[in-house]
Amino acid sequence: MNNYLSEKEARSAILDVGKRIYDRGYVAANDGNISCKISDSTILVTPTGVSKGFMNPDSLVKMDLNGTILAGGMPSSEVKMHMRVYQENPDITGVVHAHPAAATSFSVMGMEMKKPVVAEAVLVTGNILIAPYAKPGTYDVPDSVAPFINHYNAVLLANHGALSWGKDLYQALYRMETLEHQANILFHALILSHITGRKVPYLSGEALDGLVQIRDGMGIHTGGVPEN
Repeated sequence: MNNYLSEKEARSAILDVGKRIYDRGYVAANDGNISCKISDSTILVTPTGVSKGFMNPDSLVKMDLNGTILAGGMPSSEVKMHMRVYQENPDITGVVHAHPAAATSFSVMGMEMKKPVVAEAVLVTGNILIAPYAKPGTYDVPDSVAPFINHYNAVLLANHGALSWGKDLYQALYRMETLEHQANILFHALILSHITGRKVPYLSGEALDGLVQIRDGMGIHTGGVPEN
């Protein structure tokens, strides 16, 4: 059974997460969207056309999982993607969609992150795969991410950005932060590899097996099997 935040707590958390992703440069202008589940059938979601760094509690839209607006204005056009996440996995109560530059660069280049170079790529995010391109705001987007929701912790959206989810909104945020951090590390490692001629030292063998054992011990059974 989920321990939901109260509506007041969820509104505060969404504003906090919105400011964090805006201040970190994960979104620009009015980009991105955030949602939080507050009951078995109700969510709060960010509105359309509002900067995530400058929202107020009354900006948020209250909806049911069928898409009916219960209070507030117009939700983000990407709310269909959020609703699909909650419908696919009832244990998820927080979803973050952003366009962090490094991670989005991997999505643009069609480069999945399945060979970890840092421990967090196993323990926090797991494998980061790429959902096929879909026109933003359409039902093609939720259809493209649906296969990943119960098996992974986040996904790249081809030529679009990244989506993360969690048992609570802050877990979804931390997965987004870790995804972008490891994308930055891998990005720079690949550049240095090209400059120096050295191979990127991906984690493998016993080191990788040990991290998977730690992850299992933490009770995390999503994230896929990292490639050696």
